Amino acid sequence: MITEESFGSLSVIHSKGTLDWAYPTFILASTAAAMDKKVELFFTFYGLKAVLKSTDGLKVSPLGNPGMVIHSPIGPEWFKKVDLNSVLPGLVWTLPGMSMLATWGFKKTLELQGQVSIKELRALCLELGVKMTVCQMTMEMMGYREEDFIDGVEFAGAATYFANTPQVQTLYI
Repeated sequence: MITEESFGSLSVIHSKGTLDWAYPTFILASTAAAMDKKVELFFTFYGLKAVLKSTDGLKVSPLGNPGMVIHSPIGPEWFKKVDLNSVLPGLVWTLPGMSMLATWGFKKTLELQGQVSIKELRALCLELGVKMTVCQMTMEMMGYREEDFIDGVEFAGAATYFANTPQVQTLYI
């Protein structure tokens, strides 16, 4: 049943374990919370990496992601405009160090544009009252412990999450 409260809510299920997929979740959550919406995030499977204390495991991988636009944050202006993911063959992204290079480029671009780090964005979400829940089953299956995660997250199963979240505006990322 759709209620008036549901329209003031946002629920996101986050299952991706890369840096470029973590940003949309936290940007949407912080924006909705700043607009006085009730926001709940549920982290499952590889998405657990987004709420670990250490963000070192969050990388960017253009491999298998043809929609990803990759511009160099450094170099001559003409070179910065080239979408490296569209001009380089996919095989290039399998070479050693390419994920590290893509991650560096992604972070450097964000920095040059004055964007906040993923750690700052997570902290902002918590400050704005975004409820973050880690999937208990996934945590146990992957060998994580509660102390591996940032302060402020809760732990519950999928059934608990669905029982307590809004009926509409659920996104799956």
